[in-house]
Amino acid sequence: MKKLSLSIVLVLSLLTAYAFAAEKNVKEETKKENNNKTKKTEKKKMGTIHLTKEEFLKKVVDYENNPTEWKYLGDKPAIIDFYADWCGPCKMIAPVLEELAEEYADEIYIYKIDTEKERDLAAAFGIRSIPTLLFVPMGEAPQMAQGALPKHAFKEAIETVLLKKEPAKAE
Repeated sequence: MKKLSLSIVLVLSLLTAYAFAAEKNVKEETKKENNNKTKKTEKKKMGTIHLTKEEFLKKVVDYENNPTEWKYLGDKPAIIDFYADWCGPCKMIAPVLEELAEEYADEIYIYKIDTEKERDLAAAFGIRSIPTLLFVPMGEAPQMAQGALPKHAFKEAIETVLLKKEPAKAE
């Protein structure tokens, strides 16, 4: 009986040790997976940037302190999308703007302004229809466009209006 009790204690001890070792391995694997996910997220290029009025005043233009002159505060050209969550055309261009934000991450910013949350900002720019897009080149006045544009029109505007590249000639 003593041998049986000793055997049971030994087996239970081994099972406990095995369980702790297995749990430790699972925790280490989970930690590795989380680190890999973090690294992948860090490598992902920047998408569109949602702005509040306060952020807009710091990053785009401080129209409250300088109401008569457009002085863009950014360090690279921008597209500003005035949108609303309920707007069908806004929903159509949202994925296009995300793609373009990643594609041109090093060259332009793509900002998004929710007109429902930032009513003062929308009013300041006279936004009456959405989507309204503001193309902001460096050192020049912005250009406004309304409605859902196709991706090729966005790319053409980015290349010619914002980045000042010559349009590709059709042959």
